[in-house]
Amino acid sequence: MLSIKEVKKRTGVTVRTLRYYDQIGLLLPAGKTEGGHRLYGERELIKLQEIQFLKSLGFSLGEIKEMLSNERNWTECLQDQLTFVSNEKQKLEQMEMTLQGLLNEIAIDGEVDLLKVQHLIKLYTKDPNSRDIYRKQVFNESEMELLQRLPNINRTDPDTLEWISLLAQVKKHMDKGPEAPQIQKIIRRVFEKSEEAFGNNDEFLEKVWQVRKSPEASEKAGFYPIEPEVLDFFEAASDIYLSKKGDL
Repeated sequence: MLSIKEVKKRTGVTVRTLRYYDQIGLLLPAGKTEGGHRLYGERELIKLQEIQFLKSLGFSLGEIKEMLSNERNWTECLQDQLTFVSNEKQKLEQMEMTLQGLLNEIAIDGEVDLLKVQHLIKLYTKDPNSRDIYRKQVFNESEMELLQRLPNINRTDPDTLEWISLLAQVKKHMDKGPEAPQIQKIIRRVFEKSEEAFGNNDEFLEKVWQVRKSPEASEKAGFYPIEPEVLDFFEAASDIYLSKKGDL
């Protein structure tokens, strides 16, 4: 038989916690000394291990008490907890994507715009089913596959980070004009990346651009929002790049 302090040394569970477990009837001591001190045997130590294990799985003390008293079906309890954990995992993954998207947004604009952040959060948490329904109305089956290659501001892969960097550079140098060497260098890289990702699917790229230019359509498609003036600037810079390229 072990005293409550000896149980603490062996298991790491505090005396206060063991007393509380006794008070709520979760883990009763095997007996008490003449002086009224709690004593625990091997059976109680095993039950304490079970309690700690179930706590690590996220069960409440009330649920653990029911499970260890055989008042609940273990299979049902574990299945319910698995469902709960799966749902929480999805929420955390969505939160992770939202936070990453906001960090990437700061990388693009160099500052925090609370109104834009609010709009982005609304966009990131939007029902993906409505987004997919709209995309299927605009793009055919093969184009839907190409959409997966578009940069996603919620990701951190090297390709996406380069797209983010290119957009940030365009916004940074807009005051120099669309014909500026810095801008034309960025535009050239944009066209190179587009060709690397989408090949000669010009019809698909034109569809994406038309959706992108419409704030309403862009939001329905779940695209990252880009200011109209930035899109107009990008279009003007692209026209200059293509005209010079055609002269070569």
